[in-house]
Amino acid sequence: MTIDHVAIVVKDLDATLRFYTETLGFQELYREVIYDQGVEAVGLKAGDSCVELLLPLDEASPIARYRGDSPTKLHHTAYRVADIEAALRSLKEKNVALIDERPRRGAHGNSIAFLHPKSTGGVLIELCQPSGARPAD
Repeated sequence: MTIDHVAIVVKDLDATLRFYTETLGFQELYREVIYDQGVEAVGLKAGDSCVELLLPLDEASPIARYRGDSPTKLHHTAYRVADIEAALRSLKEKNVALIDERPRRGAHGNSIAFLHPKSTGGVLIELCQPSGARPAD
């Protein structure tokens, strides 16, 4: 497994994006709305991986409540896997609590699944099998 991305939930996407691009010099890779997850996602090139900014589409959503009053808050770390279904089976056999028993669609058509923080030391972890649709780094 390698790091695919680190996701940060934000209150003001444009201001946060300006900080990462203009101040830190990151390059925007993608921007899309993922309606079934209730977020707008912007991916920024960070070496061989990505920082993903997530703007909740609804301030009453669970991800907005998680962010609370903070302007930004670390949400999850995503690890790239070659075969997400095999990874989920292996983790289930090791008694890791899964939020997603089966993969679902994530940004740019990736297959994703989340592991429950109660099995990961309190960290929300996403497994990510790339679809190949992400723009070239």
